[in-house]
Amino acid sequence: MAKEQLSVFDMFKIGVGPSSSHTLGPWRAAERFLKEINDAGRINEVESVKVNLYGSLAKTGKGHGTDTAIILGLGGEDPVTFNTATLNQTIDSIKQTKKIALSGIKVIAFDPATDIIFLRKESLPFHPNALMLFAVFNDGTEKKETYYSIGGGFVVKEGEDTSASSGITLRYDVHDADDLLQNCMRAGLSISQLVMENEKAWRSEQETVKGILNIWAVMKECIYRGCHVDGILPGGLNVVRRAAKMNKRLLKGKPESNFDEWAKAIKSSELNFNSIMNWISCFALAVNEENASFGRVVTAPTNGAAGVVPAVLMYYYLFSNGHKDKDIVKFMLTASEIGSLFKKGSTISAAMGGCQAEIGVSSSMAAGALTECMGGTPSQVMQAAEIAMEHHLGMTCDPIGGLVQIPCIERNTMGAIKAIMASQLAMQGDSDEMKVSLDAVIKTMWDTAVDMSSKYKETAEGGLAIKIPLNLPEC
Repeated sequence: MAKEQLSVFDMFKIGVGPSSSHTLGPWRAAERFLKEINDAGRINEVESVKVNLYGSLAKTGKGHGTDTAIILGLGGEDPVTFNTATLNQTIDSIKQTKKIALSGIKVIAFDPATDIIFLRKESLPFHPNALMLFAVFNDGTEKKETYYSIGGGFVVKEGEDTSASSGITLRYDVHDADDLLQNCMRAGLSISQLVMENEKAWRSEQETVKGILNIWAVMKECIYRGCHVDGILPGGLNVVRRAAKMNKRLLKGKPESNFDEWAKAIKSSELNFNSIMNWISCFALAVNEENASFGRVVTAPTNGAAGVVPAVLMYYYLFSNGHKDKDIVKFMLTASEIGSLFKKGSTISAAMGGCQAEIGVSSSMAAGALTECMGGTPSQVMQAAEIAMEHHLGMTCDPIGGLVQIPCIERNTMGAIKAIMASQLAMQGDSDEMKVSLDAVIKTMWDTAVDMSSKYKETAEGGLAIKIPLNLPEC
């Protein structure tokens, strides 16, 4: 595996649902393609653009909104700031007029029905999530590039040297869990403290804190919005949103009109084991119902698993006195480092590794982060992360109808609960007695991914995806 230098903001990216690999990645690839053209001063010379989708992007791209993401990327929209309330209107206008303003600059003829091609029977060797973009210029010349959406919104262009140095020198070199633990022990630092030291290679500590708190603000907005919107999820499965109904039942009529009032109402409600478990589930459902509705979410480390980390962080924030900014920062720094270990040593792409690569990794991230925040040692953080992943090994990705809904949304609730249980087990045990290291479970996850049949890797060709009779458009 390539030795990467990853920041907290590589693991946590603001974007639009429903999928980091099938939506955010292709969106960024389209943006990148046009930026190269624009940087060369040729954007006004473009006469036509076509896109080929391969592998998993072709097989489940319709359900994951890949075509929508590419249209928005070609149109110059930014997933961080795009007004999601205008999504349908924007897409419908392009489909009806059969015209698009490339990067918001050059208007060309573009018909998504014929210019975005789903090659469901073709795959490219580097990664299952592949797309090829073509631009023809007015002098008859052509530009063609192939991109791979490798999970979590990360995009690699064909021929790129992903192992090349970024020019950033980190204070602490971390390529696996053992490196992380040894560095913490030698420096006498917690994991979050060590990560913050490394983040200073990119920016000041104040800038990192500000960025993390902005990520948390987006997570809070997503949770709150998801807990207050009823209705049916798009896509044709007719899945009923549940978070808002759960929220209303659990609050029992307590008035609130914004996040802070809502949080106060939750904390003042009747709290016991059952109600807290219900709230955790509600938070996770809320995020992933928003994700399924093309709402704004944060990759954690992916969109399909975006509800686990926020749900566990809300548990810490509301029920474990983790409401200070420094608590949030500590949680997020630790979670990002755990996630980066999986990206470096295995994968965070369901198209490569099944759902263990998404829900499993997110649960591991949340378990380690919660343990750090509850006073656990670096060894206990590692143990919590290992326990959480160990019990997700082999989990397949089999989305019904190619949509990020069933079983994806409920799996986020399971991942959150497992994370909390893993943290508690690690805190109550002796990490010196652990038999399985985090590095061992990361390697096992990769071996399992390699052995797993492709039909269980986000293709909608196996598992639940073929057991439920549907009358949906082809995925």
